Amino acid sequence: MTRVAAILASLVLLTAMTGCAGGPPAPEPDVVEVILAAPADKVHSAVADVLTQGGYSVDQDEAGNVTTGMRQEVRGPWNGLLRWRFGVGKSRVEARVVPQDDNTTRLRLQVFYRGKDGLFDTWEEAETPLPQSAANEIRLIKNALRLL
Repeated sequence: MTRVAAILASLVLLTAMTGCAGGPPAPEPDVVEVILAAPADKVHSAVADVLTQGGYSVDQDEAGNVTTGMRQEVRGPWNGLLRWRFGVGKSRVEARVVPQDDNTTRLRLQVFYRGKDGLFDTWEEAETPLPQSAANEIRLIKNALRLL
């Protein structure tokens, strides 16, 4: 009976150890959806201007979609090395501008952020820092439209 108990105890211990061996949970998506009291063309241009000033390269289409490449962390030739190797974050933005009527527009903005701690770590999904967060981008867009 002691041998059976020892086997069961080792199985329980092994199960408990493998059940707890997981990575950190993925962060919640950084999404904000608002209705703005401004025409769609003004909102579309304000989104593009704010994101361009924030260091993003902006692509737009006629359907109201705004997408960006990865944000420029530093200007110059070192940006690629900084993003590729060292422990900084990288973010990109997707926005959807939908006109509701002549004077109101629905804006859905999502920020995708990845980060790593050092030279030999891999990029993984992380919580968006405040300066690049969707809420801060919406605040800057409202400020550009003079809605605050």
